[in-house]
Amino acid sequence: MRLHEFPILADENVHRDVVRYLRERGCDVLDVRETGWIGAEDAVLLEAAYSQHRVVITHDADFGSLAIASLKPIVGVVFLRPGHMDPLFTIGTLRVLFERNLDLAPPFIVVARRTDREVSIRVRPL
Repeated sequence: MRLHEFPILADENVHRDVVRYLRERGCDVLDVRETGWIGAEDAVLLEAAYSQHRVVITHDADFGSLAIASLKPIVGVVFLRPGHMDPLFTIGTLRVLFERNLDLAPPFIVVARRTDREVSIRVRPL
């Protein structure tokens, strides 16, 4: 499946403008802030995402570490680095991810690291 085909759980650290951008692209996005799950433990959010077959999009490295170390079942985690306050920076990173049209098979972790000019993408199947 392509990234845009997965339902998404946007972590609370993902800016609302980024959530709006994803929805405008036609993505099914559940925003942690809208669900009342703000402050929920990462393990709880991973379980919720898995039960709804959602990919977690986050700026928090803990999700990937938790999935690997605890062997929690996941669909996928997209870790956007660096965590950036400017939503346009994050949207630019996501545009590159969508343009690359990665074929992703759950479970997976995608790390997208952006500098001013480049986005490097690493996919780790689990």
